[in-house]
Amino acid sequence: MCLAIPSKVVEIKDNNMAVVDTLGVSREASLDLLNESINIGDWVLLHIGYVMSKIDEESARESLRLYEQILQSMQEEENERIEANK
Repeated sequence: MCLAIPSKVVEIKDNNMAVVDTLGVSREASLDLLNESINIGDWVLLHIGYVMSKIDEESARESLRLYEQILQSMQEEENERIEANK
């Protein structure tokens, strides 16, 4: 299974690259696989360094909320495992 993470476009570069913000981390992403134009402030789905598609802000925020819940749950499980092994 592959996951694409919602990211916000913060800069568009000349070499068909963009800088995106993904959960507070800025990274470069290729626009080579995108079939539509994007603008700074657009939300996109990012997968292994490639922008795959544009998405609306509401969908992006909902997906990010779910990702954060999953990450929090995983951290809690890890903390419980560590405590159980002490």
